[in-house]
Order: sequence, then structure tokens, then C-alpha cells
Amino acid sequence: MTAGRTTSSASQHWCTPPKYVHAIRRFFRGRIDLDPCANKHSIVEAEVEYRLPRQDGLRLEWNFRRIFVNPPYGADRARKTTIKHWLHRCHQAHVEHGAQVLALVPVATNTAHWKHYVWGAASSICFLYDTRLKFLVDGKDGGKGAPMSCAMIYWGERVEEFDRVFSEFGAVLDVRSLLGREFGGQAKKSEQPALSVEGKPAVDVPLKRIAGRGR
Repeated sequence: MTAGRTTSSASQHWCTPPKYVHAIRRFFRGRIDLDPCANKHSIVEAEVEYRLPRQDGLRLEWNFRRIFVNPPYGADRARKTTIKHWLHRCHQAHVEHGAQVLALVPVATNTAHWKHYVWGAASSICFLYDTRLKFLVDGKDGGKGAPMSCAMIYWGERVEEFDRVFSEFGAVLDVRSLLGREFGGQAKKSEQPALSVEGKPAVDVPLKRIAGRGR
């Protein structure tokens, strides 16, 4: 999973720190089915990995039970995508396939992508305590760490278990009371990312969780 500023071949690969990989594996009971933005330095070791530039995880199938996403934090100018496209796919995978999805992303509560795909869409959020989250850079200790606060976001029904696993790493907030509510007003539909998945047309996904779809 690449948490770099871009996904160009010249960029560094910012990989998830081991302590969070271990926690994610505990939460998913030992198995991660999909890492849609992996790289050759990843220690996640999901059953299925999509790796740029050969595979564009945004345009491939996400019909898996347990998904972990550590997306590129910057814009990919070549593909004209940003982090909002990754968060859209996270929510879409839960709504369409009942997937349990975790995403490690910057805290940006005032942005459109949080208003559209986190608030009113996700089930729980862990705001991580790390002063500077130290990603692995190209598979090695990156030193200084990320300049922004980060959070682990969860789309799914196992909120109590999410709290048990991730509360040691940060403040866990159950946001199920917000499910189905709209944040950001009328801009929501007009800003819907339009990406086609291979073999499928681009579709709009309503920001509404399908209850009883836990895996």
C-alpha cells in the first residue's frame, strides 16, 4: 500500500507501520483479502494485491470480504485521481458487496471526501495518537514520520471489535448515529467521482449503509 504524496514511478512508497498491520490482521482474524494499492515493499501481504503501475486498484474489482486500504495521499496527475476516489471505493465496496473495509488516511474532517464518504457513511473512526505517524519508506523506517494526523476508518458492522482492537492506538469514535445523513449539501452528487471499474460502467453509490451485511 502506497501512502506517498503521488503514485508516480519516481515517488517513494510510504507503507503501513508494522504495529498497524498486526492490529489490522487481529481485527480481520488473521486474513486480509485485498490490498488495492500495494507495492513491492508492502508488509501487509494480502491474499490479493493490486500494484501500480501494472494494476490500477481503483479500476479493478473490490468484491472481497476483508479489505485494507492505505491510499496515496496526494493527487495522481497522470490518472487524474485523488484520495477521494479511494474513499469512494471503500464505501462502495461495503455498500455493494458487504465488505469489511479499513482505511488509514489523513485526518481532514472539513474536506469533501470526508463529508461524502466518512461522515454519514463509515461506522467507526480511530483518531490515532501518533504525533508523527512513522510510515515505512520503501520498506524501511522513514525517520521523521508523516506531518499530518491520521485516522483508521472502518466501514462495517463489527464496531465493538474495532473499538477493542484499535483503542490502544487512539480515540475511537462510534459514528453509526450519523449513517445516512448528508454532509456538504448539494455538492455531494455533483462531486461524485466518475471512474469505471474494468468491465463495468461508472455508477453513483448512494451514501446509505446496507444493514445486516456483516461478514
